[in-house]
Amino acid sequence: MITAALRSIYTINLGVRRDETVLVFTDTTGSEAVTDQERCRRDRIRDIALLTAEIGKTYAKKILYREFAATGSHGAEPPEELWLCAFGDRTFDGLKKAGLLDALIEKQLAGEGLHRAETIIRKHSKSAVDAVIALSNYSTSHTQFRNLLTSLCSSRYVSMPLFDFAMLEGPMGTDWKTLSKNTTAIARIVNMAESLKVTAPNGTELTVSKKGRKALADTGMLTKPGAFGNLPAGEVFFAPVEGTAQGTLVLEWAPTRQLKKPVTLQIKDGLVQEISGDEPYASTLKTNLDMRPENCNIAEFGIGTNNMAKRPDNILESEKILGTIHVALGDNSSFGGKIKTPFHQDFVFFKPTVILTTKDDSHFCLLKSGVMQELWKR
Repeated sequence: MITAALRSIYTINLGVRRDETVLVFTDTTGSEAVTDQERCRRDRIRDIALLTAEIGKTYAKKILYREFAATGSHGAEPPEELWLCAFGDRTFDGLKKAGLLDALIEKQLAGEGLHRAETIIRKHSKSAVDAVIALSNYSTSHTQFRNLLTSLCSSRYVSMPLFDFAMLEGPMGTDWKTLSKNTTAIARIVNMAESLKVTAPNGTELTVSKKGRKALADTGMLTKPGAFGNLPAGEVFFAPVEGTAQGTLVLEWAPTRQLKKPVTLQIKDGLVQEISGDEPYASTLKTNLDMRPENCNIAEFGIGTNNMAKRPDNILESEKILGTIHVALGDNSSFGGKIKTPFHQDFVFFKPTVILTTKDDSHFCLLKSGVMQELWKR
C-alpha cells in the first residue's frame, strides 16, 4: 500500500514521463533545537523522501535528490543550492550576476527587479526540472521558488510538508478522479460568491471579501504544465481581499497538536490585532507575528474536500478533511494575493457553517455544521 501510493505520485498525480527530470527534496533539522520525538518525526520525512526518490528512478529519466538545512518557517524561500538544482546553471548564474537571487530569497524583490529576474528565468526556462516533489517539513508552497518554477518554467509541483507514512494509507488512498470532480464543483460554487461568512461552535466568526479573487481547486491531478498542489490533496482555497477580514478566530489546534486551552485571535481590517489565551502556543504565535506586520495578514480561506482525510493533528491532512475550513496567516502572493512574507500558517476549524453571498446579494449555505450541502452538486 505504501509503495503503491508513492508510485501513484509519479503515474497518476504528476503523470511523469520517461524522458523527464524530477527533483525530490527534503529538509533536515540541522541546528534547530528539537525534542527527540520531533527529531524522529523529521527523520521519517527524510526516509519517505529517500524512498520516493528511489521509486522515481523507474518512471523518470533522471531523479535529482537534495537535502538542506530547514528554513525554520513555512513560506520561507529555500536556500541557493535548491535554486541551482531546480532552475539550472544558466538561470542561477544569471540571477547571481544580476544581484537578484539574494533579494528573491529574502522576499524583497518586486517591481522592476522582479521583472528582470523573471526575464532571466524565462530565457532559460527549458533548463528547469520538469517536476518537483517537495517533501520538506516546512512548506515551500507559498514561495517565489515554487511560483516561478510553475508559472515561468511550466514545472509541475507537488508540495508535501509535514508528511508522514500514515497518510499513504489514509488521504493518499482517495479515489483521485472522484475527488477532482467534487473539488472542482465546489470551487465553481465558491466562485459565485463575492463574500463569505463562517461560524463555528467554538466561537469562531469571520467574514471575508472574495471580490475579484478566484477560488482554486486543489485536486491532486497535477499533470498539466505548471500545475501545483498539495498531496494529500483536497481543498478549495482563495486569498481574501486584503483589509476585509473581520471577526474572531478561536484556535483549538496548532499545526501538529491539540491545544490544551483555546487561543483567540481578534481580526480587524484583515489583520490579527490581538492574541489571547492561557496556552504556550499563544506566545509562540505572537512571536511569529511580531517578526513582520505582514505576518498578521488573513492570507487564505480554504474548504476541505477529501473524504479519506481524518487526522486533526497534522495540518497537511487536517485542512483537507471534508467539511472543515481553514484560515491561514501571512503570505498569499503565490495564489492571487498581494502580501509577501516568509511566513504562512494554516489553522483548521471543525463543524463550520459557511454562508456565501453573491453579487446580487443572494445568500447560499455551502456548509452547515460541517456537512456539505447539496448546493455544490448542482
